[in-house]
Amino acid sequence: MISMHTSPLDQPGTGDAGGMNVYVVELAKRLAAAGTDVEVFTRATSSQLPDTVDLAPGVLVRHIAAGPYEGLTKSELPAQMCEFTRGVLRTEARQRPGWYDVVHSHYWLSGHVGALAADRWGIPLVHSMHTMAKVKNASLAVGDAPEPRTRVIGEQQVVDVANRLIANTDDEAAQLAGLYDADPSRLDVVNPGVDLGLFSPGDQAAARFALGLPQDAAVVLFAGRIQPLKSPDVLLRAASRLLQARPELRRRLVLAVVGGPSGSGLEHPEALADLADSLGLADVVRFAPPVSQSNLVTWYRAASLVAVPSRNESFGLVAVEAQACGTPVLAARVGGLRTAVADGASGMLLDSYDPAEWASAIESLVDDPLMVSALGRGARLHARRFGWDATAERTLDSYADARAVLAHDERALLSQAL
Repeated sequence: MISMHTSPLDQPGTGDAGGMNVYVVELAKRLAAAGTDVEVFTRATSSQLPDTVDLAPGVLVRHIAAGPYEGLTKSELPAQMCEFTRGVLRTEARQRPGWYDVVHSHYWLSGHVGALAADRWGIPLVHSMHTMAKVKNASLAVGDAPEPRTRVIGEQQVVDVANRLIANTDDEAAQLAGLYDADPSRLDVVNPGVDLGLFSPGDQAAARFALGLPQDAAVVLFAGRIQPLKSPDVLLRAASRLLQARPELRRRLVLAVVGGPSGSGLEHPEALADLADSLGLADVVRFAPPVSQSNLVTWYRAASLVAVPSRNESFGLVAVEAQACGTPVLAARVGGLRTAVADGASGMLLDSYDPAEWASAIESLVDDPLMVSALGRGARLHARRFGWDATAERTLDSYADARAVLAHDERALLSQAL
C-alpha cells in the first residue's frame, strides 16, 4: 500500500489524518489476518521516526524520506513525488524478485507513485481515490478554496492507468465513470467497514459521567477535522437559531466538537471558536481535541445524535461508527452518506445546509426521545452491514481480478508479438 501524504500511524481528526487513515489501518490489519502480508509506504515527517514500524502482525509501515520532514503542506507534496518514488523503488530492490504482488495506492498523489512502481515491478495497480477534486469543486463551502487544476489532471492520469479502481459506494463509482470516464469494467464497489467489536452500544450515563456531561443534556456531536468541507459552522448557526426560538433549551443543549483544524481550516484555526463566541454559544459549545478510537466510542455513546453536515464524503466513517454505537445520525444527503445512513431508519438526511433546516431537524429529535430510541435501534442494525472482514474479502477479490486481467493482457501482447 502507498499512502504518501498521511501516515496510518497519525491520529485521525486533525491535519491530513482522517477517515482514510482509519481505512488503511483497518484494511491492512484484516488483509494480514486473512494471510496477506501488507507493507505501507508513507512519507517520513520527522527525523526521529524509525525506518520501519510493525503496526500489527503482518503489517509493516515503511517511512520514506522525501523533502523536509516538517512544514510541507499537501499542496507542496507533488514536488516530492519523484524523491518518494525513488525511495519506494530502492526498498523493493533490496528484496528478492517478485516480493510484491499488488500495489494498492490511496489518494491521487500515491496513485502516481504506485503507477511507476507497478510498471517497474510488473504487477497491477489498484487505486482508491477517497476524495476527488471534481466532486469537491462542485460543492464548495463558503470561503473554501477550489482544488487546483494540477490535481484534476493528476487524478485523471491515475484513473487512466490503474488496472483496478475501488470505489467506496455506487455513488462514487458513478462519479468516477461520469466525471473521469473510468471504464466500468475496471470499477469495483467495496464499502469501507467499521470495527464492530470496538464501536458498539454502551451505557450512555456512564459515558456522560466519564466526559463530564450532564445526564439530562441533549448532546449533538460533531467528530472530525475542522475545515469548510466538513461544515461544522452549519451546526453552530443551527444551534443559535434553535436557542433563539427555544431559549429554555440552553440549559441542556450541548454541541460537542471533537477534532482539530485541517486543510483550508488551518488558515484560521480559531475560526470556529470565534464563531461560537460571536453567536453567543460559548456556554453551549464544547471543544475537544482529536481522540483515540477507544475514546471516540465514549463520545458516540454519550451523544444524543451525531451530526455530519459535510459538503461531500466518499463514505462517512464517522456516521457508521456512531450508528454502530447505537447513536442516530443527522447528515447531509451527499456522496457516500447516502449509503452510510439509512434515511428514516438509522438517522435523517437533509437536502440543504440552511441552518434553519438543521435547527428544525435537531429540535424534532430533541423533543422526541422515542424517535431517537427507535432510530438508535435502526442505527445498530444498519451498521451491522459494514464490517472490515467483508471489506477485506471483497478487496482481495479486486486484487485477484486485477492480477488476472494484467496476466491476460500480457499474454495477449505476447501473442501479438509472436
